Amino acid sequence: MRPTPKAKVRKARLLVSKVDPWSVLKMSFLLSVALGIMTVVCAVTMWTAMDITGIFSRVNELLGQVIGTEGGGTTFQIEELVTVGQIASFATIIAVINVVLLTVLSMLSAVLYNLSASLVGGIGVTLTDD
Repeated sequence: MRPTPKAKVRKARLLVSKVDPWSVLKMSFLLSVALGIMTVVCAVTMWTAMDITGIFSRVNELLGQVIGTEGGGTTFQIEELVTVGQIASFATIIAVINVVLLTVLSMLSAVLYNLSASLVGGIGVTLTDD
């Protein structure tokens, strides 16, 4: 019995001459929203981990030693200054700004690519069938 002959590898050379700006807008918006959700979840998780491990109490002790509590002054509590709600709000604001900026920059990049591809022809891609 003869072994089956190996199939010939096919190659196709293609040019990416145009990128649809609308599809780039939709895709970049969805990926930016996912990144924004990850930013908020990561910020809240980091604050919670720092609270559970006692980092805030150690910072309070350090600031108490540095500042001192002479004259019966009140002790400094960093948890009152930076709450989880403030962290979540700040992370949400940053995430919304990132969504807008990344979406606009992606759309602008697609338009600029289309302009430059009309001048030089686009990016060459070789596809193979392995």
